[in-house]
Amino acid sequence: MADIGKVLRDRLAAAFETVTGSTVDPVLRRSRHADFQADGALGRPDARAVAAAVAEAADLGDLCSDVRVVGPGFVNLTLADAALDGWLAAAAADPRLGVSTVEPEVVVVDYSGPNAAKEMHVGHLRSTVIGDAVVRVLEYLGHTVIRQNHLGDWGTNFGMLVEHHVDGATFDLSSFYAAARRKFETDPDFQERSRRRVVRLQAGDPDTIALWHSMIDSSQRYLMSVYDRLGVRLQAADFAGESSYNAALDGVVDDLSALGLLRESDGALCAFPDGSTTPLIVRKRDGGYGYAATDLAALRYRIDELKATRLLYVVGAPQRRHLEMVFAVARAAGWLAPPVHASHIAFGSVLGTDGKMLRSRAGGAIKLTELLDGAVARADDPAIGIGALKYADLSSDRIKDYTFDYDRMLAATGDTAPYLQYAHVRVCSIFRKGDVGGVEGPFAVTHPAEHALAMELLEFPGVVARAGETLEFHRLTAHLHAVAVRFSAFFEQCPVLPAPEPVRASRLALCALTARTLRTGLDLLGIDAPERM
Repeated sequence: MADIGKVLRDRLAAAFETVTGSTVDPVLRRSRHADFQADGALGRPDARAVAAAVAEAADLGDLCSDVRVVGPGFVNLTLADAALDGWLAAAAADPRLGVSTVEPEVVVVDYSGPNAAKEMHVGHLRSTVIGDAVVRVLEYLGHTVIRQNHLGDWGTNFGMLVEHHVDGATFDLSSFYAAARRKFETDPDFQERSRRRVVRLQAGDPDTIALWHSMIDSSQRYLMSVYDRLGVRLQAADFAGESSYNAALDGVVDDLSALGLLRESDGALCAFPDGSTTPLIVRKRDGGYGYAATDLAALRYRIDELKATRLLYVVGAPQRRHLEMVFAVARAAGWLAPPVHASHIAFGSVLGTDGKMLRSRAGGAIKLTELLDGAVARADDPAIGIGALKYADLSSDRIKDYTFDYDRMLAATGDTAPYLQYAHVRVCSIFRKGDVGGVEGPFAVTHPAEHALAMELLEFPGVVARAGETLEFHRLTAHLHAVAVRFSAFFEQCPVLPAPEPVRASRLALCALTARTLRTGLDLLGIDAPERM
């Protein structure tokens, strides 16, 4: 089923070409004054005359009940109710609600990326929630999506942590790391033993590796418990920690050196991509490896072994420059070359109601489980609380900071998950109250509130397609909110169960399509659509 906007755009473009003899973008958009407005004639000296000629020439008789030129050359289009009936029937008959699949790619999505041996905090919220929406939408559109959770599970800190464990400290995720760090900073003997332990860890000493594994396994069990609560699709098999690339790091340096892409700087081996004066440190002066080497090894693995053609990094905006440099080095090495492309799916920070970075009262990062507990406790329902938290994140422009406010995100009115979930519940209640089973229609739109709701429902395929292209989910949330608002007006103005046939059947069919649209859209965002609240 084609996007109704695309059909109108194509027919108007053909009319513009007939009238002007050239290719003209109709500049079609939704309008408050009609269903659509075409502005393609604006800017011409004879704009109104061109608009009138286009309105006359356009093949719109089967779609529009009214086509008129207004102002300096706007073409206002109102769709015919009978045309809406056909489009609604097609959407209702399609298991995908008219959403087309795309030419598939193998897409690797790098998201969440917490550190082992530590609890997740508010800083991990956005990457996890946005990344899950990326995965869901791209899978729905037909791509083969490979999830990668780039867990921080390697490096010098783990020598310190293993040695602290050897000293008899019981491993836990709340205080173990902080205690080990304090000991490292105040006890020279422990500091020296930790450094030796790093060497043994990197050399593969069996006892050291066994202790390291016990901490990593415990961390992964904890992380999976958080992901299960959040309802995201990450699984244990998706963990791809920094340690998994350890054996490839020497090869990365050797290959980059052979290509002349590394040079020594203050004892370290560095790349200076695209003529940058700021180095990307690939191997440190002590011979160790940092994030850049691991990121390059991971990128190469995803291309060579996972056969990805699209790499998406759902990482905070402050990492923009680092990722740009990693991508530039990979391009210079020939690893990242068409048709493969990499993108940074950046996002802003989570702020408190005071406009500052969201922190605990003690000034530290708030644990993610505490945020989840707070949302669920206030909502008195996990689906509502977790859904509200996710929607508050996804409904903001991801590149911008957003304010974390329980009262706003849990409100039953406004642009919130509970408002959308309640709209779904209202539809379900109609079917329960009427003891209605399957709904067959047919559709027969006549009332203005029906018309307005139908217009929003038919926008769904185009909105999902654009979400897959831009990965800007606030546009999908805005659309679902508009559906819920239009349904509320329909619910108030158009009695469903008391209506005579065939109006009753048509309105029930409209209700069913509304529920499916809300349910599908919320699922793409990773949010439940309950039948009762």
